[in-house]
Amino acid sequence: MSGICYLAGAGPGDPGLVTLKAKQCIEQADVLVFDALSSAELLTWVKPGCEKIDVGKRAADHKLPQDQINQLLVEKVREGNVVVRLKGGDPMIFGRGGEEAAALSQAGLKFEIVPGISSAFAGPIYAGIPLTHREYGSQLTVFSGHDSIDKESSDLDYAQLAKAPGTKIFLMGVARLREITAKLVEHGAEPATPIALTRWATTGRQKTITGTLADIADIAEAENFKAPAVGVIGHIINEMENIEWYEKRPLKGKRIVVTRSQEQAPELVNKLSELGADVIELPVLKICDPVDKQGFAECVVNVHTYDWLVFSSTNGVRRFFDAFFALYKDARSLGGVRIAAVGPGTQAAIESYRFAVDLVPERHIAEGLLETFQNEHSIDSQTMLWVRPENARPVLVDGLTEQNAIVDECIAYRIEAEKDDPTGAVERLSEEGADMITFTSSSTAKYFHDLGLPWPGDCVAVSIGPITTAKLKDLGCDQLIEAESHSIEGIVAAIVDQFSGS
Repeated sequence: MSGICYLAGAGPGDPGLVTLKAKQCIEQADVLVFDALSSAELLTWVKPGCEKIDVGKRAADHKLPQDQINQLLVEKVREGNVVVRLKGGDPMIFGRGGEEAAALSQAGLKFEIVPGISSAFAGPIYAGIPLTHREYGSQLTVFSGHDSIDKESSDLDYAQLAKAPGTKIFLMGVARLREITAKLVEHGAEPATPIALTRWATTGRQKTITGTLADIADIAEAENFKAPAVGVIGHIINEMENIEWYEKRPLKGKRIVVTRSQEQAPELVNKLSELGADVIELPVLKICDPVDKQGFAECVVNVHTYDWLVFSSTNGVRRFFDAFFALYKDARSLGGVRIAAVGPGTQAAIESYRFAVDLVPERHIAEGLLETFQNEHSIDSQTMLWVRPENARPVLVDGLTEQNAIVDECIAYRIEAEKDDPTGAVERLSEEGADMITFTSSSTAKYFHDLGLPWPGDCVAVSIGPITTAKLKDLGCDQLIEAESHSIEGIVAAIVDQFSGS
C-alpha cells in the first residue's frame, strides 16, 4: 500500500479555526507528526492506534532538527502510512513546509498541502484590527522579523518597508522588536506610527499591547511581553476602538485547568474558552478498555433480556452504545428495557444515541438514583444491568440489591493515570499557576493529587458534585466551590458566578 503525507495547517490556536480538510486528515492519520500546539483538542481527533510523534518545534527549542523531521516523514510514508504533518498556522507561511514538501518530492513520495489560517491574519482580527479598510489604504505587507537571527545582515529591505503604504504585519519579531522599529524609523517611517502586538492570538492567553514605533519596544519590555506574537503597523490600528471583541469576555485573563481525559475534555474546554478563559488542558486520566472484554460484550449482547439498564457515567454510555451498534444494526434490538441515568449529562449522552431515558433523579448521584427507585418504582425481582467502570463505588449494586432487584454488573471501561503531557500543561501549571482547577469526578481529584504538583496560591478547586467534593477534602483541598447543578454546565455557571462576584 502506498503512503501519503498531508502537510496540514493547524491554524492559529483556536481549534474552531482548523479547516474541515485538516480535521479530516487528522481523523484518518496512521501517524501524526506535530509541533507545539496551542490546543490538545486536535490530538483527540485521531483514530485509535494512531502513532503521535511530538517533534516539539518552538521558537528556539526543537526536539528534532528540521533535517531529521524531513527524514522522519519520508520513512513513515515509505512504510505505507497516511502521515499528517501538523504545523501551526499555515504550513507555507514563514514555516518550513516547503522544505518538507521538497524532501518528500525528492524521495518520490505522495504528498498534499492543506492550507491553514495563519496567525498573521487571525491575530489582528481577534484583536479587533481589520486587515484592510478603505480609509487606510489598499495595500497589505507581511514580513518575517526572524530572518536575520543566524545571518550577519538581514534580507529585509527596510527602506522599501518604511515607504510601503497601507498596513504592515510581521511575525516572529518580538525578540528583535527594538531593532525592527529602529530600522523602520531610520529609513523614513514616522516614529508616531501606531503599532500593536498580539501574543497567543485566538487563545485564552491572548493579550494585545499598543504603542508607536518610537515607544513600543519600551512598552513590551515593561510588560515582559514575549513571543509568540504578531505585530501590526499602521493607522488602521485606530479601528480597535470600534471593533475590539475577543478580549472583552467575562473570563478574560482567568487561567483555568481542565483535568478530564483527552476524549472528554473538549466540551468543558470549549465552553470556558468561549467565555475568554485561558484553559490549560491537563488530562490526568484516560479511559481504557475493560480487562474482561468478552464479559463486557456478553452483557451488551444480552441487554434485551433485562428490565432496567442503569448508567452512572457518560463514559459508560458511550462505551456501551458504541459496542451495541457494533453488534446490532437495529436500535430495536435493545428490546423493552427501561433506562435510568444518574444525571442530566448522562441523560444527554444516552439521548444522543436516540434512546429515551425513563428515570433521572433530582440528586445527581448514586444515592439520589437509589432514592428515586425507592420512591417511584418497585424493582422487586426486576433484572437490572448496571454499566460501570472497574473499581466503582459499590453503593448502587448494594442499594439496588437491598430493594430486592437482581443486579448484574457490566464493566464497560477502566480508568488509568494519563502518562502523556502533549502540550506541556504540567510545566505551565507549575510555572504560571492557575485561578481555578476543575474536577469532574473523584477520579480526576485522585489522579491530579497523585501528580504531586504544588497547589497554586489562591487557586480554587471547582467540584462537579458532593462525591468529588468529599474526595477533594479527603486529599486536603479546602479552597473549593461545588457546582449547584452537577453537570458541565453547572461547573461553568459556578466559575462565572465566582468571578462575577470577585
